[in-house]
Amino acid sequence: MNVIETDISGLFILEPKIFKDARGYFFESFSQRVFEEKIGATVFVQDNESKSSYGVVRGLHFQKPPFTQAKLVRVVKGAVLDVAVDIRKGSPTFGKHVAAELTEDNHLQFFIPEGFAHGFSVLSDEVIFQYKCSRYYEPQSEGAIVWNDPDLKIDWRIPLDKVQLSTKDMNHPRLRDIESPFKL
Repeated sequence: MNVIETDISGLFILEPKIFKDARGYFFESFSQRVFEEKIGATVFVQDNESKSSYGVVRGLHFQKPPFTQAKLVRVVKGAVLDVAVDIRKGSPTFGKHVAAELTEDNHLQFFIPEGFAHGFSVLSDEVIFQYKCSRYYEPQSEGAIVWNDPDLKIDWRIPLDKVQLSTKDMNHPRLRDIESPFKL
């Protein structure tokens, strides 16, 4: 596995070694041993999967302490623009984001540690999106930032008239209007 550092400390793009032949391909999508050697000690306890259509934007979500989550995300079918926003108070990159295109063809994975809000937009007709979480989901610990916060300047690569949101994701506060539970 090749680990690609991003512009924000702690966020990594993981590129698996893919073995292709006439039958198709094979790759190891996760190894706890390799992950710990290359990224650090993180134990994942829950795997999730979602299916969405073109224009869906999910996020920007996070879990508040003591139920914070690190995530390892990937696409099984289709393509997304995956986004992580640094919401750690005191961080030199607070309010900055990294966006990565994850597709069924590039097999890239994005590691998002605790202290980041996370979301994605669907760039293909349909996507199947999988992610590992380091803690179980706790509804009372849910936090979020509105997807189109103008201070964040995220280009979701979807025309505004094609964006599909849940009612909940339409009504989150801006980053400047929340008290970040994360300190660096």
